Amino acid sequence: MDTALWNELAKWKAEYRWVDLSFELSPDTPHWHGFDPLGVKALYTFEGTGNVFQSFQYTIPGQYGTHTDFPRHFDPKGRFAHEFGVQDMAYPLAVIDKSAAVAADADYRLTKRDVLDWEAAYGRVPEGAFVAFRSDWSKRAAAAYDNNDADGNAHYPGWDLGALKYLLDERGAAAIGHETPDTDSAAGAADSGMICEDFVLKRGRLNVELVANLDQVPPVGAIVFVAFPNVKNGVGFNSRVFAVAPK
Repeated sequence: MDTALWNELAKWKAEYRWVDLSFELSPDTPHWHGFDPLGVKALYTFEGTGNVFQSFQYTIPGQYGTHTDFPRHFDPKGRFAHEFGVQDMAYPLAVIDKSAAVAADADYRLTKRDVLDWEAAYGRVPEGAFVAFRSDWSKRAAAAYDNNDADGNAHYPGWDLGALKYLLDERGAAAIGHETPDTDSAAGAADSGMICEDFVLKRGRLNVELVANLDQVPPVGAIVFVAFPNVKNGVGFNSRVFAVAPK
């Protein structure tokens, strides 16, 4: 019997850090303001019913909490969730840390210059990578995600279109991720619409939102897993995202 993979798994568990990059799922999970919180209804319980099991019904928008947007979310000709295979759930992880810039400017947009600076420090973004924008926005309370000003205008960071064109078209990135509810900054979306998310999804890539704990993984060297259900004609769904990183 060939047990090489078993041995490799044991090695990974012993020698590497496993980091959860997703939020737990509950009515309090950060989510886009246009969606209702997760609904939980008890169907069967142990208490006073004589049942030998308990079960709950969950009502949830597809793009809730940490989730994956599939191309069909924006592109009427794009792929659905069920058209992505299990090999589309694992990627080299590149993390671009602009948390200091975001702390100084909540409307910050990650630029092509930021990507070039990252490459100067760590090397070329590998083809097929998952590129994550670390902003430390996931450290905020859920109620503060929109960061509304006195006039009710949201302020949170996002990507610049030039950075995404470079990553997807010149570096062949397969997916992007960020800690905010949108690919576009709130100010950018207000000015120009969701042009960054539209670009990513119409390029057939995965867009992963409301990622957490990016401060716990290195800029290079980790592998990220994006696990999502095989939903027929799914355009977005809550995902368990985690990384395996060097200690």
